[in-house]
Amino acid sequence: MDPSNGLNRSLDIVPTTEEKMKDRGQWSNKLEFVLSVAGEIIGLGNVWRFPYLCYKNGGGAFFIPYLIFLATCGIPVFFLETALGQYTSEGGITCWRKISPLFEGVGYATQVIVALLNVYYIIVLAWGIFYLAFSFSSSLPWSSCNNTWNTDSCMEFQRRNKSFDQSHMENATSPVIEFWERRVLRISSGIDEIGELHWDMVLCLLLAWILCYFCIWKGVKSTGKVVYFTATFPYVMLIILLIRGITLPGASRGIQFYLYPDLGRLADPQVWMDAGTQIFFSYAICLGCLTALGSYNKYNNNCYKDCLALCFLNSGTSFVAGFAIFSILGFMSFEQNVPISEVAESGPGLAFIAYPRAVSMMPFSPLWACFFFIMIVLLGLDSQFVCVESLVTAIVDMYPSTFRRKNRRELLILAVAIVSFLLGLIMLTEGGMYVFQLFDYYAASGMCLLFVAIFETVCIAWIYGADRFYDNIEDMIGYRPGPYIKYCWLFLTPATCFGTFAFSLIKYTPLKYNNEYVYPWWGYALGWLLALSSMVCIPLWIIYKMSTAKGTLRERFHELSTPSPDLPKTRREQEKLQAIFSADGDSLCQRGAPTKDGYFPVNEKESHC
Repeated sequence: MDPSNGLNRSLDIVPTTEEKMKDRGQWSNKLEFVLSVAGEIIGLGNVWRFPYLCYKNGGGAFFIPYLIFLATCGIPVFFLETALGQYTSEGGITCWRKISPLFEGVGYATQVIVALLNVYYIIVLAWGIFYLAFSFSSSLPWSSCNNTWNTDSCMEFQRRNKSFDQSHMENATSPVIEFWERRVLRISSGIDEIGELHWDMVLCLLLAWILCYFCIWKGVKSTGKVVYFTATFPYVMLIILLIRGITLPGASRGIQFYLYPDLGRLADPQVWMDAGTQIFFSYAICLGCLTALGSYNKYNNNCYKDCLALCFLNSGTSFVAGFAIFSILGFMSFEQNVPISEVAESGPGLAFIAYPRAVSMMPFSPLWACFFFIMIVLLGLDSQFVCVESLVTAIVDMYPSTFRRKNRRELLILAVAIVSFLLGLIMLTEGGMYVFQLFDYYAASGMCLLFVAIFETVCIAWIYGADRFYDNIEDMIGYRPGPYIKYCWLFLTPATCFGTFAFSLIKYTPLKYNNEYVYPWWGYALGWLLALSSMVCIPLWIIYKMSTAKGTLRERFHELSTPSPDLPKTRREQEKLQAIFSADGDSLCQRGAPTKDGYFPVNEKESHC
């Protein structure tokens, strides 16, 4: 065919339209990917949850179930999601569509969890910004009872060298608790009394969303640069606080409580449940975030080595953070001459009650308060904007022709930010803390994450094929990882996740705020609606696809479990294709090497269109 004739002009249409679409983008270098993942997985849970769980569940003995869950669930699923993103170059939904259309519901489940997480997780940043603003003062407002929000029962901190009347202690409240409940939360008596919004907290939430938006508005180009600061600076703060903590009197008391092993606690099933859920929370698995971040890697990046290094970094950070936190709590226990159990807290109670109380007892307390809340804000910020990036990546990859245009992606991020901001406002009302606790307890609970993990591993190991996925990994990184992770995907991980999931259902206890306030029936119904909103996506999608496909039941299952032909071909598959084409003639000898997707370039003279 003469390429100059008019028949060849139709081929020019495709490149013309494709030129209008932006490239998907990739990390500029490996460090950007590593820091982005580190920023996502190393967050508030490392500081305010892991140390407390160690103390509560047998000190050093807690490391036994923790390391078992890390080896059987944490590292295998972490590697699975990252490698899946890198192999498919797709976000959290379309990657499952390409692997197995029947399990696309897994992607929808992860994104529902992330969407709910985006609404409530950033509230913690708003609180952190609020505390940080009050830290820039000569005396911390939560260290005294001379403020407008304090009550008559407020009593300032007592130190070892001060005498006081024990009779006044029974109904007394500390200024730090009054600052938290009466100034920050302005908490009402229950969820049925929502109350009003307060402009100062709204401004803090708005500032948090503005920071989040501009961290990711240009995609990986901006995210990759921002994480150089947001992922590393918290370590500077943590090291400063660690050095300060271990030099305080009473620090050894706190560290002893943190690490002293009580092997008898291992007989309690709840200890194992806590270890399992901590792994899932801390490693950000089953959220689609790792898949989204991995999808921006170069095809031949050694994601296996990256994942192992990041997993050890994450757990190491949790371990070191325990020394920083419990040395401070030991100091507070020493100063107040009370048992460590009376000052140990987890979650928001540690960040906004226990630690501020300890800081107020130190010399130059505003300085240490600034350091701590800067660390809290930065730890939460990169976890937040990576979750938003995950959701946006999933939507853009589902509709690339719509959103990969000029300014479309930025507008999508803005829309996600505005909607999430407006939904989050209810958590800043006087009854908002009760709503926040519902989201935290149900929306992204260990139960939801375990349920998703079961289907993720079943899909990859049994439907797509563990050996086939190992072939893909070998094609990407140049060698085949050891068989241990493959057997985890096949047996250990789904069995462990199922056992832990079943135990969490059997041992389910309804949420109580501060272990006292019981929610009304409709509050618990709302909580279960949040939990089920993600989990039902998987079975509903399977039912929908099986009922709408054509053919016999076996033909439908085979069609829906067949991977997309667009997936990159391994070298073995390329060699098979080459052998088939070679049988038709020697024309392949004139062609270039196969592309990443397994296709051979064809020049115009070879075309028979």
